[in-house]
Amino acid sequence: MGVLDNYKKIRDNIAAAAARAKRSPADVALIAVTKTASPEQIKHLVEAGQRDLAESRVQQLQQRAAQITEWLLRQAGKTEKKLPAPEQVVWHMIGHLQRNKVKPLLPFTSIIHSVDSLRLAEEIQAAAGKSERAVRIFLEVNVSSESSKYGVAVGAAVHLAEQIDTMEGVQIIGLMTMAPYSENPEKARPYFARLREIHEEIRSKKIGGAGFRHLSMGMSGDYQVAIEEGATMVRVGTALFA
Repeated sequence: MGVLDNYKKIRDNIAAAAARAKRSPADVALIAVTKTASPEQIKHLVEAGQRDLAESRVQQLQQRAAQITEWLLRQAGKTEKKLPAPEQVVWHMIGHLQRNKVKPLLPFTSIIHSVDSLRLAEEIQAAAGKSERAVRIFLEVNVSSESSKYGVAVGAAVHLAEQIDTMEGVQIIGLMTMAPYSENPEKARPYFARLREIHEEIRSKKIGGAGFRHLSMGMSGDYQVAIEEGATMVRVGTALFA
């Protein structure tokens, strides 16, 4: 199957999972993780209407974003460096982010899924202050408590969200997690359900305001289960570009 066939299948699966959870498919954003994609595959996806793209490494995101923006400008016959909003793509940073990479990252994205410490949030705040725009961030929570995974501990999530919510230039819009790898998607369900519970607790405390409404969870092997448990963004790469 080609990337467009995969894309249609995944969109259909998202719609079916949303229906099972009595949700609208419009409430679930597909984030296409382009790590293994060729430039042509990315272009095909964008032409098909996909606007949310993601990378897990800063340098890769910078390169991909610059290439795709230049291509879109050529396609639109534009000489200026900015596209109208409907024609833009939105890049998401989903991988572990070192503090010294924040400043070079921000010109290319204003959505970071992997904030896992107060010090990283403070670094983003400092860089965002100079760019005069709010950076939308997810607090990454290590729900599985695996030492191999990044993320704040479950017990510290609410307090850290509270601290981040006081910052200027940073807007906390949700929580992110990765479930332990398993060939059985159902094994991810308890971890997604737990993240949803933490999300509900934070919302009940009015942290983040109306903007705090997202759950970034679910990848190629378990995104349908994640949607059933409340995901508003699913990060899919392998299933798209295999």
